[in-house]
Amino acid sequence: MTAVTDATAAAESEAFPPDVVFRVKDLDCYYGSHRAVRYVTMDVREREITAMIGPSGCGKTTVLRCFNRMNDLIEGARATGTLLFRGVNLYDSRVDPVEVRRRVGMVFQKPNPFPKSIFDNVAYGPRIAGAVPKRELPDIVEASLRRAALFDEVKDRLKDSAIGLSGGQQQRLCIARAIATSPDVLLMDEPCSALDPISTAHIEELMHTLKEEYTIVIVTHNMQQAARISDRTAFYTAEVDSETNVRYGLLVEFDTTEKIFSNPSDERTENYVTGRFG
Repeated sequence: MTAVTDATAAAESEAFPPDVVFRVKDLDCYYGSHRAVRYVTMDVREREITAMIGPSGCGKTTVLRCFNRMNDLIEGARATGTLLFRGVNLYDSRVDPVEVRRRVGMVFQKPNPFPKSIFDNVAYGPRIAGAVPKRELPDIVEASLRRAALFDEVKDRLKDSAIGLSGGQQQRLCIARAIATSPDVLLMDEPCSALDPISTAHIEELMHTLKEEYTIVIVTHNMQQAARISDRTAFYTAEVDSETNVRYGLLVEFDTTEKIFSNPSDERTENYVTGRFG
């Protein structure tokens, strides 16, 4: 990633805590003139699972997509405030968003394997990056599939179409595809919402294993899942602007998962996690 070289950013980088991957301060997200999410301030720490929970329409996915600049692909979308990745301003004009997305991989809500072989799905990222000799691709594919706990199930059919895999296998394949480019971070947007309970358990177990190597940020509507797997939790809610009567998302509280679920500081958080709201 192109480094930010001005004096202010250099000073921020020097003082940046080594265990913090993302530092978000006063982040607002816009679609056109509409300020869709407001006042997001949080630190995402290295090799932890950070969960974002809240009702539909509260901005969780919008914020998640800021972490790898996926919102850049939406016309009219923009972000203001501060979003630092290891001390570098992600939205500096000199930062290459394609390189950001290599360093910050993403797994989407619905499994989306390419209509290619299992092997070619995982090899796709390293191939287009062009930095890996062709002879090394089989080792990268195998290692990625092993990290995604899928290799033993597919090792004899790597040339078969990925479309023939089950839903849970497809999602693990998408995880393997995301980590094949050696990212620092994995973003997961409702990765289990389309899966059965057994496949969900496999993905949750996999996330516990992956956090030994990667920082993970997950959006989930499943509060029990957030409580089971995450180290820290951000609770968002949807408010209505009194002047425009338009809904917007708001970060209400961010803390350790244990505190969010056992002793939250904000009444809105308590109402949500106890089922009295949403």
